[in-house]
Amino acid sequence: MTDKEKRLAALRSRRWLAPDDIRSFAHRQRLLQMGLRREEFMTRPIVAVINTWSDLSPCHAHLRERAESVKRGILEAGGLPFELPAMSLGEVMVKPTAMAYRNFLAMETEELLRSLPIDGAVLMGGCDKTTPGLLMGAISADLPCIYVPAGPMLNDRYKGQRVGAGTHTKTFWNDYVVGKVSQPEWVALEARMTRSPGTCNTMGTASTMTSITEAMGFSLPGASSIPAMDAAHPRMAAASGARIVDMIWEDLRPRRLLTADSVRNAIAVHMALGGSTNAVVHLIAIAGRAGIPLTLQQYIEAGGDIPVLANLYPTGDHLMEDFYYAGGLPALLKELAPRLHLECLTATGRTLGENIESAVNLDPEVIRPLSSPVVQAQALAVLRGNLAPSGAVIKPSAASERLLEHTGPALVFDSMEDMTRRIHDPELAVDENTVLVLRNGGPVGASGMPEWGNLPIPKKLLEAGVHDIVRISDSRMSGTHAGTCVLHVSPEAAVGGPLALVRTGDMIRLDVPAGRLDVLLDEAQLEERRQQWKPPKTDRKRGYLRLYVEHVSQADQGCDFDFLSGWQEPDEPVIF
Repeated sequence: MTDKEKRLAALRSRRWLAPDDIRSFAHRQRLLQMGLRREEFMTRPIVAVINTWSDLSPCHAHLRERAESVKRGILEAGGLPFELPAMSLGEVMVKPTAMAYRNFLAMETEELLRSLPIDGAVLMGGCDKTTPGLLMGAISADLPCIYVPAGPMLNDRYKGQRVGAGTHTKTFWNDYVVGKVSQPEWVALEARMTRSPGTCNTMGTASTMTSITEAMGFSLPGASSIPAMDAAHPRMAAASGARIVDMIWEDLRPRRLLTADSVRNAIAVHMALGGSTNAVVHLIAIAGRAGIPLTLQQYIEAGGDIPVLANLYPTGDHLMEDFYYAGGLPALLKELAPRLHLECLTATGRTLGENIESAVNLDPEVIRPLSSPVVQAQALAVLRGNLAPSGAVIKPSAASERLLEHTGPALVFDSMEDMTRRIHDPELAVDENTVLVLRNGGPVGASGMPEWGNLPIPKKLLEAGVHDIVRISDSRMSGTHAGTCVLHVSPEAAVGGPLALVRTGDMIRLDVPAGRLDVLLDEAQLEERRQQWKPPKTDRKRGYLRLYVEHVSQADQGCDFDFLSGWQEPDEPVIF
């Protein structure tokens, strides 16, 4: 047997196609039925192109075309591509929240790879939850894989100002509420703020997740920074398709890329980017799939002293297209190199240090050196106290400095509907010292932990010139948003966490420097209320959302399912 024949015989897909028996006859017959030639699938590795394209996912509207580039690269490198559609999690359109379906996509990805004659995979996504969902499933399947990020949308300008998706939506909405933006202007902004396919052009959750995926070695160098509509994007897609074929021959699996040190690299990059708080939940879940324990405390220890180097909204004042022109993620990694584990292996087959050796920072105003950060404030802080025994998070770099140490009376909303109904009531008892509390927005309480945490500023305060107050919730916040928002309070209210016990008028103390979040009640008072508490009623009686609330973990544990978290050797299907 020649070396090539030995390599072919070792491919996973051979279990379906190689034996001289009736079942393999049927497998080969069905491939021939689709017009393939026998020599195509008998002499090449089979590559899944898992594509989250959808007509209702504007972030991924171009991925149908990009899949053709990927397949071209696979064919040129000697592989045989098969495109497999997977659930598309467009953050804005999917309800109740795309977060509820991240685990669905992870399950779908794992089962696609497990159940079919696949030797390796190209994962195509970009919008917030697609990146962790695809990675979680691929890690559990442990077949060679490479990630192709959708890329950010094009920049926009409004009255000479850079305009970022999500970040400025919130800003312009506040101006619209108080009459500073007219209704015709509001309609005009609707049509121009998102000018092309692609993910949000700020350092929101999408770009945070694709960047840390690249930092962990799952994408080609620079892939996460390329704008969706740039000509370099289809070239990157084709190169990724070509590279996965070599990764299959090299048996370069996720478990070789995802290590404790590559996770630490991801955390360092998250901090330096001023990235989304959502990344904490996702990275804990991703690491967990490889059996790498990651707690909130370990997260802070790994990167809590790294300042923000990327001058991007919502912390800075530039956009992802500017970041790309400045050298993209490789340039930021080069600036951050003293804080990275450069020996980590990547999808190129080389180390992270080798990948960034020739990287150059072309615009130090957009990508700052460690000696001159955008802000010294952390991109993430963890809080604990009697309101968050298992932890909560806040983004100090996007918060108001004056509010990082604050004590004020609570104004409690029991649901999003309750908050929406009352928040702009002119009689609402609220001032600049009030602490807004929204509960029942966590993984169980709202079936997926929606992005409700950036509670709107009441109209009466906006009219008085107040644009930020302390807000606390057990839900999440869009990575494109800013404000003094305490998020992911764990355990959540719906499972009896202390947030369920707070009443309007209770004094709440936030002390970010000390890492504390407390309601100023003694334990006896809290226990008395605990005895009176009853869990909220739920009408989720069937389907996936029932499965979700019955098996999801809390935010500090990554919101993964209890039956999927952790590492075990992948189960191979019986073929008969």
